[in-house]
Amino acid sequence: MTADRPGPDFSVDDIPFSTYGSWFGISPVVAEKTRAEDLHLVSHQNGMHAVLRLMPLDAGTGERAETRVEAGPGLLSWVGASGRVDLAYESPDTVRLRGTGMPLRVSAAARTLTPFSGTYFFRDAAADAYVFTSYETGRRYRVTVLSGTADAVGAQALGDADRGLTVAAGTDAEVPWEIAVEEIDTARPPYASAVTFGKVVEAARNSFADFVDRVAPWRSAATPAAELAAYVLWSATVRPVGLVTRAAVLMSKHWMDKVWSWDHCFNALALAPGHPELARDQFHLPFDHQDETGALPDSVTHSEVLRNFVKPPIHGWAFGHLRRRLTTPPGRAELAETYDRLERWTDFWLTARRAPGAALPHYQHGNDSGWDNATTFDPERVVVTADLAAFLVLQLRELADLATRLDRPDDARRWTRAAETTQAAMLEELWNGDRFVAQGVDSGDTWDSAGLLDLMPIVLGEHLPEEVSGVLAARIEAHLTPYGLATEVTTSPHYLSDGYWRGPIWAPATVLIEDGLRRAGHHRPADEISARFRALCEAHGFAENFDALTGRGLRDRAYTWTAASYLLLAEAHAHRDGS
Repeated sequence: MTADRPGPDFSVDDIPFSTYGSWFGISPVVAEKTRAEDLHLVSHQNGMHAVLRLMPLDAGTGERAETRVEAGPGLLSWVGASGRVDLAYESPDTVRLRGTGMPLRVSAAARTLTPFSGTYFFRDAAADAYVFTSYETGRRYRVTVLSGTADAVGAQALGDADRGLTVAAGTDAEVPWEIAVEEIDTARPPYASAVTFGKVVEAARNSFADFVDRVAPWRSAATPAAELAAYVLWSATVRPVGLVTRAAVLMSKHWMDKVWSWDHCFNALALAPGHPELARDQFHLPFDHQDETGALPDSVTHSEVLRNFVKPPIHGWAFGHLRRRLTTPPGRAELAETYDRLERWTDFWLTARRAPGAALPHYQHGNDSGWDNATTFDPERVVVTADLAAFLVLQLRELADLATRLDRPDDARRWTRAAETTQAAMLEELWNGDRFVAQGVDSGDTWDSAGLLDLMPIVLGEHLPEEVSGVLAARIEAHLTPYGLATEVTTSPHYLSDGYWRGPIWAPATVLIEDGLRRAGHHRPADEISARFRALCEAHGFAENFDALTGRGLRDRAYTWTAASYLLLAEAHAHRDGS
């Protein structure tokens, strides 16, 4: 793809306009479930914060202009009856805006300024620019007028006040006005650029074109959402800042603006063949914050690491797939580092999360499983579950494989024995001949549910006894709606259409189960699950999750692990199909 093919159009109501490496986006979504009338510059430093309101004006009346917003990789435009305003990223921290026939008001999103909150506005004489300083992000937003005129209001105002500037054409109305808006720290030299606006747009489009060509070279008319999926990943990637130690793909540049310690695995896998270093960064970022017990944090973002919960140990499964998908196999040093990190993560589950005398580890809350409110956790929350045991078995087997590759035969035998012992305990304690059950750690009671989580041991694939995988495969098919795998059987009294893990379709469950079915030899249901999920994304985008009976996207509408899962399934289908 080149700049004359600018990529897929999309709605900024669903997907923020941003660029690779940037910590801010342009969006009407200013908070969870909160949408503004106008587009805003929304930063994700120190959390999600709408900083600047961007409002095109009618040149005649000076009031808000009626416009439609058009967006594609590289260029966002407000188009009205009398003119247009265009916006493009010159760099991850700088956008350029240009307008013809239509002024633009750039104002502080927060009207109220206190000693601890809000946005202060002033003219910076040293840089010949206007500056908004945000308490919430801890950053400054500098506006430099490149052509046209600027009329400022509220400079140096305190308390409640309108703050901002209106930019418009100068004496020659045919000459576009133009500004640069930068997200900066305390200071930097005055803005200067010799690059024309057209070249800025061209460079941004080419950056995305290079990315999608690397990540999805296999795309075709049979995978119509591949370019948009790649855009979701590309635009949600941020440069290393604060506690984010590596280039990171946030789950979203809406309110889900973190890296959770299992979400990152799916992004790593999708990126691996075409963007191997970025894929490695995704896999290792949570491990950079591994604590002394070996536990991974629940999540990492710009200025916060949460440790009150963990996430399931899918990392052995993920790294096994990752090293096979990388075009250049990991070297010995990388294998040794990953082995050490996986060993410590595994030891956490075998020590801190096993009750005395217990063979199997347990979750302490649904949040630990990633399936926060799944019905498996209704009777009790501190629970031994088969999905956890299955993930741990795969991680133990991956450790055994890595130990072999690192010439540590004693370790390899030890991990293999642990995998076999854990799987045997899972089957003995949690398989009742018809289904897997969960067991309360305190009560010792067992129960089953109509949730998909109870069927997750299918991830063991070829390692499961055939009679067990056959029963699981049949039960999984009961969860299949026209759009994909419902996380709670739709006939269950606990099913909720927008119930988070109590009904909606989720990408990670889809990928894990499809992979397990395929490795267990159940290709027909695996093919059907893949086809329905791909069609779901092609029709309804890359939402956090989806209504299982209508396909409607729910919650955050620009979720990267959904986009990554589409890319994984679409790529595999393209290779199987020979296209």
